[in-house]
Amino acid sequence: MSGQAVRHPLLLATPLAFSAVGMGFASQSLLRPPVNASQQEVLDALMAPPPASTSGPRSSAARADIASAAGSTDPTRSLQARRLGATPPGRSPATAPGADALNLEIRVALLKLSSQPTLGGEGAWRVMSREGQVLRQGLKGAGSGADALLGTLAEVWIESEDGSPLRADGRAYAGRLRVLRAADGIQVVNHLPLESYISSVVGGEMPSGWRMEALRAQAVAARSYAMAHMARPASEHWHLGDTTRWQNYEGLSSVSGPTEQATRSTAGVILSFQGGIVESLYAATQQIVDEAHGHLGASMSQTGAQDLAQQGLKFSEILSHYYRGASLARLQLGAS
Repeated sequence: MSGQAVRHPLLLATPLAFSAVGMGFASQSLLRPPVNASQQEVLDALMAPPPASTSGPRSSAARADIASAAGSTDPTRSLQARRLGATPPGRSPATAPGADALNLEIRVALLKLSSQPTLGGEGAWRVMSREGQVLRQGLKGAGSGADALLGTLAEVWIESEDGSPLRADGRAYAGRLRVLRAADGIQVVNHLPLESYISSVVGGEMPSGWRMEALRAQAVAARSYAMAHMARPASEHWHLGDTTRWQNYEGLSSVSGPTEQATRSTAGVILSFQGGIVESLYAATQQIVDEAHGHLGASMSQTGAQDLAQQGLKFSEILSHYYRGASLARLQLGAS
């Protein structure tokens, strides 16, 4: 979603059935990337349908009030979404004692790249097969065309050897890059931690010099939107794209100290409505909100959020103003 233009988000009008959501994960033609145990618990939980609702913010098929995650291999662990109460001014909602932060990986299609992107890294990097075999070593600062890296293969992975950013068409990205030979050309998918993605989106959607409470409200809205699309992927290979049809994702170029602070201080916090994760739409101004999202219900004006922050409102109050009836919750793993 762009902060400057009318948005065209992927809309979810009604909750999805379990089978419809699960199909996005089960029908991949290529080998599915490994998912860690914590991620699988969350994905299983996200696929559970919420209770039916007739009013209020739209919620996706993701449940936020699940006491025990489906398919958990550890009976002492549970996926929880704790509703957050009042928070003292200047402080972020506290994580429950003994709870673990969720380490989720999101898959973002880099649709803004050229049809034949140049891929490489800021440090040493390597090209891997889907089976994990090293196919090629890349030098610091060097790049190669995606088609040449694929060769005759349908899929390769690009990973950093020293933790430095990877590059695609000159833009820096955290995480890993999955390169696919699709029917309509080369497709590059960025696999990275959800919180790293959110920090970039905050900077891509809102000026980083704005008030911290506005940036925090943006971080929660972006996270809630992202997790709704993790429950309903846009493609068999990726959750959502990087263009304004979804959320504006610029890689590491839009990450700054303020966006990292806004993300870190709201880590794991989402918007919940009647047990579902809210697909939190937003737009640059109230006029655009009314024109683009008025028929859909709740939506946040970004300039309005900045105005409210300048008046002294906290991020929770800003979100409550725009997403009426929704509550804040934090997904986490904790002892049952």
